[in-house]
Amino acid sequence: MNNTDSNKVLKGFLLAVSAAILWGVSGTFGQFLFQQRGVNVEWLITIRMLITGAFLLILAGINNHSDLWSIWRKRKDAIDLLLFSIVGVLAVQYSYFAAINYSNAATATVMQYTGPVMIAIYIALKERKFPNGKTCLAIILAVLGTFLLVTHGKMGTLSISGIALFFGLVSAVTLAFYTLQPVDLLSRYKSTIVIGWGMLIGGVAFCFVRTPWDLAGVWDMQTYAYTSFIVIFGTLIPFYAYLTAVKLIGGQKTSLLASAEPLSAALLAVLWLNTPFAFTDWMGTACIILTIILLGTAKDKKQSLQVT
Repeated sequence: MNNTDSNKVLKGFLLAVSAAILWGVSGTFGQFLFQQRGVNVEWLITIRMLITGAFLLILAGINNHSDLWSIWRKRKDAIDLLLFSIVGVLAVQYSYFAAINYSNAATATVMQYTGPVMIAIYIALKERKFPNGKTCLAIILAVLGTFLLVTHGKMGTLSISGIALFFGLVSAVTLAFYTLQPVDLLSRYKSTIVIGWGMLIGGVAFCFVRTPWDLAGVWDMQTYAYTSFIVIFGTLIPFYAYLTAVKLIGGQKTSLLASAEPLSAALLAVLWLNTPFAFTDWMGTACIILTIILLGTAKDKKQSLQVT
């Protein structure tokens, strides 16, 4: 490997890890806003999606204006885009932050990362092929990790509320849908166009739930700063960093490095917000991260997609 290739690998590695860490930090900042400043979850989702979607589409339009609208010219593509926007982008955004609101960023992020296991199970069922040994071990670890997180190893009891568990599992399911459903669209349109429209449509749809001007909570310098961070450093910048990393080192390695997200969310929540995180929680987190590593090292021809 020459110096140019080494620099590309190093740059891709740093970009992928940076994106994962920024997503983890973003989730923890969301926990602070919800639980200590009373910011409304639905409002934050609406603002985040509207601004991010508009920004991505503006950039896509500057590069090639005609491509921006081409996705709407075919009926099937338009329907797929609407489905992706509501059931994928909007659902995964809302369920993830709702899980944070009802539990904490660490637990919500780790639970969401059981999504790749659901993807592996879906593909195995679709192809009518029994999962290989590595995938079976990943499934077992995911189940064990989730069990430790939500029960602390005690049968018949929950260490988090039922609604937090519900939204955590929904975020994992919708993450799987969000990853698999737009593969055909992403093969024919730029990712900035697909995700830009997805976020903008999801944001507009959520305006009927919570309008951008309907503020709630205590708004001080920290509130403004953390909200800005979530929109800019928790969405726009890591999104581009992740996509650039995919181009430099491939989707397989990039998605594997994304396992830094649940770890960063857990560490920050514990060290900064003093979120209680027992030994069983750390064991559960380790199981989920090992699950991601096992699935990430498996050969996968499907295109990676990640925005949390």
